[in-house]
Amino acid sequence: MGLYNLVSFIGIFVLMGIAWAFSTNRRVINWRVVLWGTSLQLAFAAFIFAVPAGQKVFLFINGLVLKLVDVAGEGAKFLFGPLAQPPGTEGSIGFILAFQALPTIIFFAAFLSLLYHFGFLPRLIESFGKLFARWMRLSGAESLCVTSNLFVGVESTLTVRPYLERMTRSELCTVMTAMMGNTASSVLAFYVLILLPTFPNIAGHLVSATLLSWPAGIVMAKLIFPEEEKPETLGTDVKAWHNPSSNAIESILNGATDGGKMVFGIATMLLAVLGLVGLLNLMTTLVGDWINLVLGTRVDFTLQALLGYLFYPLTLLLGINPQDAPAIARLIGERVVVTEVTAYQDLAKMLAQGQIIDKRSAILATYALCGFAHVASLGIFIGGIAALAPSRAKDMAAVGFRALWAATLSLMMLACAAGVFLTQGSLLFG
Repeated sequence: MGLYNLVSFIGIFVLMGIAWAFSTNRRVINWRVVLWGTSLQLAFAAFIFAVPAGQKVFLFINGLVLKLVDVAGEGAKFLFGPLAQPPGTEGSIGFILAFQALPTIIFFAAFLSLLYHFGFLPRLIESFGKLFARWMRLSGAESLCVTSNLFVGVESTLTVRPYLERMTRSELCTVMTAMMGNTASSVLAFYVLILLPTFPNIAGHLVSATLLSWPAGIVMAKLIFPEEEKPETLGTDVKAWHNPSSNAIESILNGATDGGKMVFGIATMLLAVLGLVGLLNLMTTLVGDWINLVLGTRVDFTLQALLGYLFYPLTLLLGINPQDAPAIARLIGERVVVTEVTAYQDLAKMLAQGQIIDKRSAILATYALCGFAHVASLGIFIGGIAALAPSRAKDMAAVGFRALWAATLSLMMLACAAGVFLTQGSLLFG
């Protein structure tokens, strides 16, 4: 184990210590959940990075996802022609987010809907949910919702819709942390297309980040907002609720429609958030320029940079090259105030321009950014759950920012877990 691996290992416990410091009630923390969650995360990371069989699985998943991504782009190529041709292919005019990455979301949403229709996904989600509930003594409802987050996003709350009105505040915090500390399978291909030209094995890393995310999210949620009540579904198995389709065609139609709504939501959110962040940056830099003039300094006063300064110490805990830490910290800050989409785009630019010195830094950055832990998604998730359970709107607002903080720490924790076993002999860029 090298120095950076040791720093990553220590970082896991420092991050948990930070979560413990922000806990609503340290005396009732369930340490069984913390121990199991941390152990499972490290076990998954060891299998992926340190076990030969795990590396073979990694390569297989990476290849499979890339093939699915290629198939997913056929519809976009038919509709948009050269605009949808990815960089490096004949007739391509470069990478265009709206025509190459966003359409893949519609395909994967339809594909997952089809898997739901045939009962494959519900059975898989329920099986994993039962295991997690028993291992970690979670309630049936929250473990089911956390498991479903491996495959879907805000829609995961639909699987436990009958229980939302009666969930405890700790359960709600866990559910929201899981949603923000992870990404839906339907958008993984979106990130793959952004990073693929500079990061050939990105698909495998994003899938492994998804697998590592659920124990990290549970650990951080239960440290920051431990259970003080008795959940209704504690010790019981819960069936996944879903609105069934009458046939396969209807399920594809429903999935594609939902995917279209997701694409529209992402596009409009990017337009709005980027504009608002630009406005805020204009105001902060005006003040900052005056401060720099008076003090004779050259400090960057954009929101991304200011948050980057705050995240710099935590970024060092990931176990990355200190020379790369300022850039990675800025990307994490950018994800918090903008979205993970722009953070991944900027990471791709940094890789293309050789601004990241160490490959290890780039890999761990993809793990730390792999989630919806940003202010915009917080509003989306609160609104989505409040629409399903109106009486819990006040509770959602109360736990929302704690869940965002828990999700942010959980993403850094999963990057640390990967960093413990990531060595020069591990799978890097292929």
